[in-house]
Amino acid sequence: MSAPQFTPAAMPNASAQERAVDRVAEASHRLNEAVRRAIDAGYSVELVRSSRFHDGAGNWGDQIVPTVREKGAVKSA
Repeated sequence: MSAPQFTPAAMPNASAQERAVDRVAEASHRLNEAVRRAIDAGYSVELVRSSRFHDGAGNWGDQIVPTVREKGAVKSA
């Protein structure tokens, strides 16, 4: 019996823009999962915009930080 021959699968030739969008999408999926896990562990999570990044050419993106509090904790003003 001979060993099967494996050949690499063709990878799509994604543009830099597609790769950038894919990276943001994957990171947001991981963040959403982390938020769900924190909630399951008894925490409340709020994502707050901490800044807006501009590239000087009209493109921008919001940057966020999480605020986390335990169940029953008094919300700060």
